[in-house]
Amino acid sequence: MWKIAIIDDERQVLQGMKRAIPWDELEAEWVGEAMNGVDGLNMIRTTQPDIVITDIYMPLMNGLDMIEQLRKEEFPGKIIILSGYSDFEHARQALRYNVSDYVSKPISMPTLKVILNKIIQELMDVEERRMKQGELEYKLMLYEPFIEKEWVRSAVVGTLESANQTEQILPQPYRFWSNTNHAVIGIELVRDERVRKFSVSDWNLYRFAVSNIVYELARKVFPSVEYTELHSTRAVLIIHPESDNNEYTHTAMKDLSIQIIESVASYLKLMSRVGSGSIKSDWTQIPDSTEEAFRAIDMRQLRVIPPFEFYVYQREAATEEEQVALFPVKFSYELANAMKAVQKTKAQQLVADYIGELESQAGIRSEYVQMLGSELWGIISYCLYEAGHVLDDLFTNDQIAKEIKDLIQPDQLQKWLSEKISIICDSRQWKGSSKHRQVVDFITHYIHEHYAEDLTLAILSDKVFISRNHLSIIFKNMTGETFNTYLTRVRIEKARELLLERNMLVYEVAESVGYKNFPYFSLLFKKMTGMNPTDLIKL
Repeated sequence: MWKIAIIDDERQVLQGMKRAIPWDELEAEWVGEAMNGVDGLNMIRTTQPDIVITDIYMPLMNGLDMIEQLRKEEFPGKIIILSGYSDFEHARQALRYNVSDYVSKPISMPTLKVILNKIIQELMDVEERRMKQGELEYKLMLYEPFIEKEWVRSAVVGTLESANQTEQILPQPYRFWSNTNHAVIGIELVRDERVRKFSVSDWNLYRFAVSNIVYELARKVFPSVEYTELHSTRAVLIIHPESDNNEYTHTAMKDLSIQIIESVASYLKLMSRVGSGSIKSDWTQIPDSTEEAFRAIDMRQLRVIPPFEFYVYQREAATEEEQVALFPVKFSYELANAMKAVQKTKAQQLVADYIGELESQAGIRSEYVQMLGSELWGIISYCLYEAGHVLDDLFTNDQIAKEIKDLIQPDQLQKWLSEKISIICDSRQWKGSSKHRQVVDFITHYIHEHYAEDLTLAILSDKVFISRNHLSIIFKNMTGETFNTYLTRVRIEKARELLLERNMLVYEVAESVGYKNFPYFSLLFKKMTGMNPTDLIKL
């Protein structure tokens, strides 16, 4: 209920307005009255009304002085001046005090009702904006950890836009990165026979447990660390050593890595391999340390303590063939993102480019091809699980394992992966999850019902509780068009129908389908139909 207070030195006016104002219709309530400015000021301070209706000439304190004091106290309510005198100077002062309306007595109740309706609508608009701002702040609070996590992951693998690699736009929690050293410990969980039998959901729980173990151990050694998962079997621990003694840091990294291997084996019965990248002085070089850490694992370089699979990268120890026949971190990350976004062509091209490099090298063994196939499949299945899709309905684990064993050459691996990517993307895109189909059906229906309104993807994303970027991908996959293209097509088609009816002027048609800018409407109409809207009327 909107709270209204009335201040006037004429009791008859007070009583008359109290009786005549349609309180229920306005969803408003009377909260107080006063017959002079002093009492009015005290009453307003106590009741905090949304709307104040006040006279100017009153004993003890006039209405303008009262309003001035209220504004000094930052009273946010709306104020209507109802005066028996028309005075330009008073009106000018009222404007300075941000008064909503200035009307002369006597005033008819229909006029007062119109004024109150207008002001209440303004209050409703302010309240709606406040609520939306509150919702936005709440969503940002909820999503901020996920946004930061994705930023860290991109920084680790080197997929940040070059423009983002500046100190100025480092997220607040990571501003210290610009003033410290960095090194990466790469962690790979071994997919032995026991692990291969895990369901994707079970595997996800194990990875969560591994992250807890790594965090607990790492924070005892290095005060500043970040941990992020890359794909099915791999994760990264970023450390920021406070000491400039690199020898001390390498020793601490070695000891921590051994503790991780032992703890994961002891608590989770999982085998793991750990690789250590070199220390970097600039945070933009972190992806290099990440690549080094996993190359050390892939090439089994410098096994520091023989019983444990902990490796340290040595560039001079890598042959040219080994440098290529590896599993690049950036590649696997980009492949996972392409699959999540149902970007079939991009995913297939990433695989083709990578395997093309393998084919340029002689002597790639079938065992390596099969290992690579298994790892790539792990990336695809896990990243889709993260996006809410399980592949059990399309492929069985036994089927995939049997097909991988038949892969001998890199070109066979590329063909096999390309076929699987097509099946997955086509299935998700056209048969799709019922949830996505329902979302798109709702949006297209909403567009046809509300095309004349100010529609944006952001507005609709709030209605279906899906992020704008994700909704954009879903809509494009399901309809084959972007949201803006679809909306424009609906509007122009409706405009064409209205023009052919010849009941409206062209600019009226433009406004009726959501375009207030007539030249822009004409440009879109010509682009979509091949003719000007005025030409259609002449037919």
